[in-house]
Amino acid sequence: MPLSVLDLVPVREGADAGEALRASTALARMAEDTGYKRFWVAEHHAMDGIAGGATSVVLAHIGNATSSIRIGSGGIMLPNHTPFQIAEQFGTLDALFPDRVDLGLGRAPGADGSLQRALRKDLRGAAENFPQDVVELRALLTGDIDLPIRATPGLGANIEMWMLGSSLFGAQLAAQLGLPYAFASHFAPDHLDAALAVYRRDFRPSEALEKPHVMAAMTVMAAETDEEARYLASSQQQSFVRLRTGSPGKLPPPIRDYEETLPDPARRMLQHLGQASAVGAPATVRERIDAFVARTGADEIVCAGSTFDPEARERSLRLTMEALAA
Repeated sequence: MPLSVLDLVPVREGADAGEALRASTALARMAEDTGYKRFWVAEHHAMDGIAGGATSVVLAHIGNATSSIRIGSGGIMLPNHTPFQIAEQFGTLDALFPDRVDLGLGRAPGADGSLQRALRKDLRGAAENFPQDVVELRALLTGDIDLPIRATPGLGANIEMWMLGSSLFGAQLAAQLGLPYAFASHFAPDHLDAALAVYRRDFRPSEALEKPHVMAAMTVMAAETDEEARYLASSQQQSFVRLRTGSPGKLPPPIRDYEETLPDPARRMLQHLGQASAVGAPATVRERIDAFVARTGADEIVCAGSTFDPEARERSLRLTMEALAA
């Protein structure tokens, strides 16, 4: 079972974006040395606690600091950009790091009105044009459709394109285009089973992919004991609660027995998200991942989950890989 890493480049309280980027680079090196297959960075904007907004720039730095692990976007929110811009950016990454670049694409712009104005984009209209933009982007990279312009770098780049999703829409589009599919079950598990069923049922083989290929995201936090892992995971839990209640910020330090301090609605929300999580000692993590793979039939698992102490995330990923390899 290939394991990969999804990183938000988290900015912790009392620190800045520079530290976050250095920590993510160190994490990528460790993931490569430990045997993880991919290191993906997610695009978020105007959030004090996330420093991965300029995703292709971050990936260039991480690619330069590593030598073999695949690097990619989990994902690029295509409505925020033009297909031509992304073809150039990821074509450049492929020229710098041949045969190592993944391009995961998402439809949700994740933007309010102020960000829409800052990007000079009609994001609602761009989201509606998402399927056409994906087809155009693929054509700019592969040349499978004759376009009046070519991206240089870009055309002919050996990039692995992925469709990301948390609903049936992404599953249907991935199946129609014959792309591998990554489901964001770590924060939106509601439609997981239905989306994977639709994707596998409707999949059409393409030049890029002969049969369906699924990667599912899990929140993974391993430590020496279950109690210590739950403690470390509380930073991520606090971030989820703050985001859902409209007060996002930098990644906070962990709190012991954090869930016990919460009102019932917040506690139920975290428990619901927990169906796609593996938090605990190595044996617990292995058991939870095995059960999740048995449920989903996933071909790969991508491990999400931020820690206040960057070294704790590195240790978590080492323990997880050791547990699954045992």
